[in-house]
Amino acid sequence: MCGIAGLVGDVPSRGVLERMQRTMRRRGPDQTGLWQGEGAALLHARLAVIDIEGGRQPMTRRAGQAEYVIVYNGELYNTGQLRGELEACGHRFATHSDTEVLLASYVEWGEACLEKLNGIYAFAVWNTREQTLFFARDRIGVKPLFFAEAGGSFLFASEIKTLLAHPGIDAHIDADAVAELMLVGPGRTPGYGVFCGIREVQAGWCGTYSRRGGVHLRQYWALHDREHTDNTEETVARVRALVCDAVARQLVSDVPLCTFLSGGLDSSILSAIAARAYAAEGRRLHTVSVTYRDNDKYFQASHFQPNSDDAFIARMNEAIGAENHLVVIDTPQLVRALFEAVEARDLPGMADVDASLLLFCREIKKIGTVALSGECADEIFGGYPWYRDAEVRRRQGFPWAQSTAYRASFLRDEWRERIDAAAYIDERYQRTIAGVRPVRGDEPDDRRIREMTRLNMQWFMQTLLDRKDRMSMFSGLEVRVPFCDHRIAEYLYNVPWHQKDLHGMEKGLLREAVRGLLPEEIRTRKKSPYPKTHNPSYLRAVSNLLRQVLDEGTSPMFDFVKKEALEQLLCAQRAQPWYGQLMQTPQTIAYFLQLHHWMALYHVTLR
Repeated sequence: MCGIAGLVGDVPSRGVLERMQRTMRRRGPDQTGLWQGEGAALLHARLAVIDIEGGRQPMTRRAGQAEYVIVYNGELYNTGQLRGELEACGHRFATHSDTEVLLASYVEWGEACLEKLNGIYAFAVWNTREQTLFFARDRIGVKPLFFAEAGGSFLFASEIKTLLAHPGIDAHIDADAVAELMLVGPGRTPGYGVFCGIREVQAGWCGTYSRRGGVHLRQYWALHDREHTDNTEETVARVRALVCDAVARQLVSDVPLCTFLSGGLDSSILSAIAARAYAAEGRRLHTVSVTYRDNDKYFQASHFQPNSDDAFIARMNEAIGAENHLVVIDTPQLVRALFEAVEARDLPGMADVDASLLLFCREIKKIGTVALSGECADEIFGGYPWYRDAEVRRRQGFPWAQSTAYRASFLRDEWRERIDAAAYIDERYQRTIAGVRPVRGDEPDDRRIREMTRLNMQWFMQTLLDRKDRMSMFSGLEVRVPFCDHRIAEYLYNVPWHQKDLHGMEKGLLREAVRGLLPEEIRTRKKSPYPKTHNPSYLRAVSNLLRQVLDEGTSPMFDFVKKEALEQLLCAQRAQPWYGQLMQTPQTIAYFLQLHHWMALYHVTLR
């Protein structure tokens, strides 16, 4: 895993390039590289995972009259297969790195190489002869990639902060950015970079740039509506095979690897499969878990979080013979990390959900450089409450954010008149579900479930993947997400609801597919979300900080945020969700603290 960046056009001074590169050192603490040629420069900061000495970047390869230069962030899980195909085509390799295989794949197959890749990636290849840049992002969007145009130059980078380090990119925001921050945040409209002029390469998209032709983007991968013909028994077997294969592929590493373990279904599946593979090699798996100081004292069961994780973590580690490392987070750490999380994400985020993951990843880095995590199973297998509640399913709009009017109430009156909040959200919602088509054999709920899947994968899941990438890479930790294997997403998208909801349980299909891999009490455990603090000291701490911001009264966010609404928020007696079950009143307060800090840290100006 790495940080990548580059530009085509007027190459700035060495000092500017080095300043841009320094912003990537947390993503790539092990090695740095810079390639500069006529009309282009490519930058790299590397976290070495495979072929530590041989995988240095930028990497070059000559073919005929052209030289190809690549910068790449990611991991290919079918490197061996691709290497064999390329060797049959006459290619020879000097390293064992997937970077060299990816570059040779592009040289051999051009843009069509994307159809062959299994992995997570963002990369760019410069063709010195044609003076063209090709760039692409993985199908699911696990690895980030942003771009901008400034002063006749095209710039790209893994993170927004790197683009902002270029003197031609300013930290301006406009009315659309205010709408994103206040109505969509911590999510983002796919393709939108919030700062004026900064855009995102969307998941499953690629593009080319040349000074003569400009930027051309295209979608190379998408989910397609088609009839599912496998019966339930065949579907269960196929899911088990896909999940086991995805995990097995992602255990390859030349550095220590561990797994996240919450004691829930998804992380337990990954840990069980990994532990079996390690045991076959005479090794013992390390798992890592997180909890919060005094959560045992303050935890209260709810519809969304029916029980605490601790007992299930212990049971699972005992069952698979893993060595567990428990990270305990206290309130003062969590509050301080709110602001580090903004620096990691370049935007306000999921408040303490981001902050706790950042702290968690910092501790995991002491144990391993690579970790497997269970993100995205809920989106793909239909595990969230809004999939299973028929009343919620029928509601129009994003199911995790049925709060547009509440969010808009925090806008100053002139901004509420300027931004049509309901229309802004509805346009994005309608655009997302517009591509879903009826399929022969659909039962009443099936088309709606496919709409929900698209909504979740393109919006909610992208927020979680942003969070996972930025919080982990801030500590130079590579986190792999096996449930994001595109083969799993393609297959599950068209599985009818009665199979996904097998036995009337959330993710019933996945539970049946892993029968025998997990202890029964974990296989049948009701879904519980990412753990958060229940300590009332957290609410007191963030409330005190927001009170200080209000008393000072100088925050730039007050240009569009109504102070009176924040006063009411501090006095709120009833929790009002901001973003799904993970962001209630304490997290909403923390979100505004992050917004305040972000505007000051990045010197954000409002157009």
